[in-house]
Amino acid sequence: MKRRITFIQGPAAPFDPHQAILSSNSFAVRNLDAAAEDRITITTDQDKLPLELRKVFDQSQELHIRWATEQPFDALAPFASRVSPGLHVHYTPRISNQSSDALCDLLRTMFGAEEGNGVDCMIPKDSFTTPPPLSAQFAASTELQYYTRLPTLQHLVAFIRNIICHDHECDAMAGSLHTADSVDIDYDRASRTLTASVFWSTPPVGGWEEDIKKPASTVDKVEVGILGAEPNVTPDEIKMGGLLGVVGEDKKLKPTMFSFPSRHHPLAESAKYSISFSQPTGLHPEMSISIPHSALDRPPAPLDATCALHTYLTLPSSVFLDQYQVSTTDPLFLKEHNLVSLRAFSGETDLEAPDWAVELWGSTWLFELATPSTTENGDPASNWTSTIPLHLRYLKPSQSGYRSAHVPWPVVFWACVSDDQSKMGLNPFDRTNLGYDGLFGPRTLFYQLHPASEQLVEELSVPVLELEDGQGLFQSRNIEIGTSIVIVLGFLWILTKLIRVVWATGFEANEVRGPDHEKKE
Repeated sequence: MKRRITFIQGPAAPFDPHQAILSSNSFAVRNLDAAAEDRITITTDQDKLPLELRKVFDQSQELHIRWATEQPFDALAPFASRVSPGLHVHYTPRISNQSSDALCDLLRTMFGAEEGNGVDCMIPKDSFTTPPPLSAQFAASTELQYYTRLPTLQHLVAFIRNIICHDHECDAMAGSLHTADSVDIDYDRASRTLTASVFWSTPPVGGWEEDIKKPASTVDKVEVGILGAEPNVTPDEIKMGGLLGVVGEDKKLKPTMFSFPSRHHPLAESAKYSISFSQPTGLHPEMSISIPHSALDRPPAPLDATCALHTYLTLPSSVFLDQYQVSTTDPLFLKEHNLVSLRAFSGETDLEAPDWAVELWGSTWLFELATPSTTENGDPASNWTSTIPLHLRYLKPSQSGYRSAHVPWPVVFWACVSDDQSKMGLNPFDRTNLGYDGLFGPRTLFYQLHPASEQLVEELSVPVLELEDGQGLFQSRNIEIGTSIVIVLGFLWILTKLIRVVWATGFEANEVRGPDHEKKE
């Protein structure tokens, strides 16, 4: 096992050498104001892995799980990448186009199966979607993708404590997931490794208080670091400086300075976007993405890169887009909504099916957003707004006549594409398989805008059929009775018409046959 604990301090965060002490047997942190990432890597050929995990790994070529909180958080370098809040699963089976129910069983066990707030897949080939054809150009994409809303990690905490943990330290580490901002779990068959990464953008009240002991086994390794971002030399790199050490090997932290290429970069704190919906939403809500003019300047990417503003939507099955409407090249439509084009989409696109008849989890959509021309630049404090027309599926009836549809905020970013198609250099904090990154070339740089809200999931009120306890003529019971009456009356009317036709046809036939019979006699 290899464990890496990285603390990232902001430029204004205080630090005293006595706050972090590395000895020959342990590493102690006191009152440290910093973001933190805890990453654990193990080999999957160990028999200690639970049977549920081994069964899934035996059937998998790649498995990447991404979870993000519904609360806003600061994504600072080198952890600047973002995904929409909820649970994202990217999966490639060991044998192409073949998958069993083992993965869905594991996901339901790990993350819960509550309706609307948990995993509801039964088998990947029925519930998972395939990435857009565009992503097939790049090796970063997996074969299948899944998403569901997941407000908390309480089921994952219980799974780790009940199935994996055997001591108090493991229980405490599992409990810390309750306050995490993002969690990544990656399995790679080629290296036969399982990596779990947890990120906290802010420390607990009073700062980090950690006592990390030397691993009991000589095979295991624990690396620790306290780092801060330094001014970078080249636009595509991030430079870090600080202190590093290995618990049980080093007797004190060693100063360090290093740089590395990074595909994800944060923009200034003022570069924020907000999401809103026109009211009342009805069955055809319009999503507005508002960005201050000050955030629409070209990001500090290499001069030879081509940059464009994008948004990537992850929509559950209850919400969908009309692909024929949004893929239009009509300049009037695009100008009205401040869009350039729909770049890619995948998932459920049936325009008529009600939500209960849809098996796929939902859909994803990548749009390039228009930006104002130099002659349209307005007040830096004002907002530039792009709009995307959405549609809601028919949901199941309810007592109140309304149900809720939850729409996660999309991610908004600048994508700066380079003509160089070689692979990105080694980055110890690299993060891939986010859904949208596989739709661009391997050296694309992403400059992330920050969501400006206290809640990153929008709740829409959807009108549905009212059940029996409702008031008025349009109760479900009345509609059922009325529908049955109309069907019966329609059947009787058609039957009456058929009888009249048969009767008239038969009578006329007898009249025609009469003279012929007389002649034969």
